[in-house]
This record gives sequence, structure tokens and C-alpha cells, in this order.
Amino acid sequence: MNRQRMLAALESEDRPWDIVVIGGGATGLGIAVEAATRGHRVALVEAHDFAHGTSSRSTKLIHGGVRYLRQGQVNMVRQSLHERGRLQRNAPHIVHPRRFVIPAYHFASRVYFYAGMKAYDLLAGQLGFEASRLLSKSETLAALPTLQSHGLRGGVAFTDGQFDDARLAIALAQTAVEHGGVVINYAPVVRLLAQGSRLSGAVICDIESGREISLRGRVVINATGVFGETIMQLDSGLVPGTKDQASPHIVPSQGAHLVLPRDFLPSDAAMLIPHTDDSRVLFAIPWHGATLLGTTDHRVEHVELEPRPLPSEIDYLLEHAGRYLTRRPERSDILSVFAGLRPLVGASPRPGSSTPTSTAALSREHEIHTSSSGLISIIGGKWTTYRKMGEDVVDLAERVGELPHVASQTASLRLHAAPSATANWSAPAAEPPGIEDPLRMYGTQRNEVLALSESEVEYAQRLAPGLPYIAAQVAWSVEHEMARNVDDVLSRRLRALLLDARASLQAAPAVAALMQRLLQRDAQWRESQLAAYTNLVNGYLPM
Repeated sequence: MNRQRMLAALESEDRPWDIVVIGGGATGLGIAVEAATRGHRVALVEAHDFAHGTSSRSTKLIHGGVRYLRQGQVNMVRQSLHERGRLQRNAPHIVHPRRFVIPAYHFASRVYFYAGMKAYDLLAGQLGFEASRLLSKSETLAALPTLQSHGLRGGVAFTDGQFDDARLAIALAQTAVEHGGVVINYAPVVRLLAQGSRLSGAVICDIESGREISLRGRVVINATGVFGETIMQLDSGLVPGTKDQASPHIVPSQGAHLVLPRDFLPSDAAMLIPHTDDSRVLFAIPWHGATLLGTTDHRVEHVELEPRPLPSEIDYLLEHAGRYLTRRPERSDILSVFAGLRPLVGASPRPGSSTPTSTAALSREHEIHTSSSGLISIIGGKWTTYRKMGEDVVDLAERVGELPHVASQTASLRLHAAPSATANWSAPAAEPPGIEDPLRMYGTQRNEVLALSESEVEYAQRLAPGLPYIAAQVAWSVEHEMARNVDDVLSRRLRALLLDARASLQAAPAVAALMQRLLQRDAQWRESQLAAYTNLVNGYLPM
């Protein structure tokens, strides 16, 4: 994956693309993989970095959705569980099972949780993980040693999927390229093109050079998540005299997360908190040697590229965690805070009506809309079902663009660097305990990254105390994963910003200096990068 080659491919292509995808998050990348593996000629453009927004700020779970089962959304849960099983099989270097424990402080709730999780197991079918089971009080405390023991009656253990969201996005981009697709970051759409009454492509701007590039396409797909209405507005005025049916209304819902030291959950098991003041569930999850706590769910009025957790969200998460943990977390314990915006599908607000603050009741299922000009927009969904969303969209795109129908290839498609199905592959043992091997995410390319670290003394150096990453990973990010700035590396190619914002700031000078050399930038570029990253980090520290 080389940006100059991708750019050259876009600029030199005279024929219309079969499919042009706008948006490089989970949905857009899933669509690109789906289209490319069917043999369609596909180009994907992203205004910022791959997974810059919501797709790198999730709760890091590939799951069916326990609370959706409680809400009666059985079909969605079943589909999500099947996709969970496929994804763990197709990307075992990024997606892996994680044991969860639900603590029960009443005997009746223990039975209730167990019945619910057995239904969860049943819906997963042959693609299920380890079966759920009842735990005694002592077994529950052994699994969650920092859990409040007073009044504890036992618990329920079940297994769900965990992943690194930004790393899965990069693997999808690489997979699309391997199958003939072209993907590019930092190339926003500035206007759409029409031929007669039909949408015929898009004009993008290469941020680095300032050049505009026209991309003609038989089908254009809007997969920009919470920013989807911006593309719909470009489309709405494209063809005079046409009028669309009511477009779907995007309801942005913010989910905030806290990252705490591993001491708060010194276990390989995660905890599901089943009752909160707003009837949600919360998770405390071991993740890259830290404890991830989330999430909230409230409507926001203004969509931002860098949403910030509200003080009330931070208080909410700390308060609920403190009810279950022997040591109550405080603001001073927080290593990083971050938020993502979910693009949920909702009814358009009526004039004069009040706007509800909670979005917890809105469905996480996706919706696809085709405008009168032929623009296909997809809204909603979640990481777990990205593949099925891509399948549904490309099925429609084949009809809209009069492309030959090809059956989906992705249900059993192993993603970039995934070991073969017959390989006896497993990640190296954690050193020290609780710290996942930082090279696991490279899968079958792990040894190549390791060899790179041994090629130069500089490449073997840790980026900062408290972070597991080495300089070779920065070089790999630049040379093979299209990282273009310090934020790309420390936020998404590596997860330093989310794991420990202050430690990532310590790493930034070394990252900027190495990237300056590899990208052949000047000293002014390096200084501007450090200033921008310092400003970014301030938003990941608790208010």
C-alpha cells in the first residue's frame, strides 16, 4: 500500500471505475473489499486518514450485542454473532475471543443472566465461541480479583470477540489493494459529477499537492458515516428539476471511553456491568495492557472530526465503575479519554419538537438509500457487521450501475496477513503478563517487522517509557500502511494516543523525526507536526 502508486493509478485511469466509494472507515473499506473481490474495478477515497473517525474509537468488541438481545432484536443479534465467528476465523491476528464475566449480586439475576447468555450461545450456532456457564462467588472473584465482594452471589461467564478497530481498518485497506482496488487517504470529495440526470463520478482534491482529480464511476457510494448528509447535500443540487424521496436522517450518537491502568482489572477476563442508571450495559475490558471502560450513548447536535468526551460522561463512567471495583477510579487515574460518533438512523425531527438526548433505543441496523441521481448512501450498522453491510451495498450497486452480478466472496476471505486456515498460528506469549505482543497485529508479516527492527539500531528503540512500540513500527507504518503524519502513526497504526495520551506525547518527537526522514520533509514540517499533535493530545486528557 503506497500512496504515490495509489495516486498515480487514480490520475492515469481513463476508463470509468465500476464503483467509487467515498469514505475510508469500516463501512467504506468493507464495501471496497467486497467489490474488489468480486472483480469490480473499485476506487475508495477518504478525506482524512483511514478510520480517522468513529471506526477507530469503538469499544473494541466484535460482538452480537447483549443488550440488543434484551431489547428483542433477535435477528440483528443472530446476524452479528455469525459475522463475529467469520471475522475471528478470517482475521485471527486482529480478532480474538475474550472471556467476559457478569457479576450477580442477587441469585435471581444470576439465573436471568445465565438464561440470556445461553440464548446468545444458541443464536451463534456453529460459529459460536466457548459456551457460557455459571460461576460461584469464588470463581467470579478469581476471574475479577478487583471486584466488590460484598453481597456478591456469583456470576456468569461467556465469551465474545475483541479486536483492534484501527488495525482491522488497515487490514481491510490492504486486502482491497491486494485484490486490485485503489484506496487513498487525505483526498476529500469537493464536488460530484453528473451526466444528464445520472451521477457519473466525483472530483477529489489531493491534500498534499492541492491537485484536483476527476474520478468517473458507474456507481458512487456514500459511506461517510456521521458526515453522510454532507455528501447527500452535494448530490441534492446536482441535477436540476429532480426531487428525491425523503432522505434518511442521520442521528449522531456519542460514545465516550476511559482508559485506566491495568491495576484496575488485573485479569485476562473482562467485566460486563449489566445495570446502569440509563439502562445500558458497560464494559471494563483488558486492552493492550490497560483497562478500557465504556461506553456512553447520547445524542449530539454538532458533528466534529475530533469529538470530546463531556465531563458528565467521564463522571458517569467513573461512577459506575466505582460501584463494582474495590478501588474507585478517579480522574487522576485516567490515562486517556476518547469519544466516537455513531451514525444512527432516525426520523427527521419535526419543527418545534424537542430533541431527545438519549439514542440508546435507536437501532444499530444499517439502512441503504438510493437518490434519484443514483447516489447510494449507507447509514448505521456497526463494526461487527461491516462485511454484511458491504455485501448488501455491492449487491445494490451492481443493479444501480448495471454491473454483472457476482456472488459475494468475503464470508470465508482471509484478510491481509492472516495466517492460513491450516497454519498452527498463535501469538507469542505476553511479556510481561497482561501486555499483548505489540507485533501480533502484523500476522504473517510479524517477522518482516522484526527483521526491520534488527536492520538499524534506531529501529529497535522503544518510542517512550510505558509504551510497547518500537521505531521499526513507525517505519513500517510509513512504508507499507500509508501513514502521512504523526497522528496517523500514534493514534491509529499504533494505539499510543488511546492507551496513554501523555506517554504518546513523549514519543512524538522521535516519531516526527523519523517520519521527516522517511517522507523527505523539512524541519518546518516536523515542528508543525509536533505542534498539531500536542494540541490533539490535550483533547485526550480528562477535563
